[in-house]
Amino acid sequence: MTPTHRADGAAADGATSADDGAFDDFMDRMAAEQAAAAPPEPETVEEDPRDDRPDPPLLGGEMETLGGFLDFLRATVHHKCAGLTDEQAAESPLGSLTSPIGLVRHLADVERYWFGAVIGAVPSEEVGYRWSAGPGAGEDGAEFRLERGASLDAALEDYAAACASSRAILAGREGDDEARGARERRSVRWVLIHMVEETGRHLGHLDAVTELIDGRTGE
Repeated sequence: MTPTHRADGAAADGATSADDGAFDDFMDRMAAEQAAAAPPEPETVEEDPRDDRPDPPLLGGEMETLGGFLDFLRATVHHKCAGLTDEQAAESPLGSLTSPIGLVRHLADVERYWFGAVIGAVPSEEVGYRWSAGPGAGEDGAEFRLERGASLDAALEDYAAACASSRAILAGREGDDEARGARERRSVRWVLIHMVEETGRHLGHLDAVTELIDGRTGE
């Protein structure tokens, strides 16, 4: 009887080992299939160290929010032009006079018109247009006709100065205030919303132009 029991026990132990091995293989396959089906871990996106644009406030009042969005767009003008040479910034790849330098110059004089002439009621001859004679002055598009050796840095510095002047004129104003220099009655709120639209529209042009110039994309 003893040999019989040893033979039976050996057979039973062998079956158990085979079953255990098959189960382990099955679990390994399941784990591999689950790992393959799992979504990849999200990549860590490093922030551009040059991107110091201010975020609009999430819980600000009306004027703070509108001004915040406009300041974000103003900063994006500088962000989109970063790294362009003067030669690249003078290119007009759309087949018109639209170039990065021309767009920045245009936006600078637009700031002077809407905040200086319209909100601040500054006389036209005292607004200080840098690149044009101002809206409706008969020199439409003068800011886009670039001279030889036109400087992107000079245009950006002038744009920054125009935006700083706009903020000073806007200080203390409320959305319901009337824009004193407007040809037609309109509010300061209307001007701010228009400037968000105007700046955003020309940033779309700047997006297209810079991508055609050197392939850059992004916000």
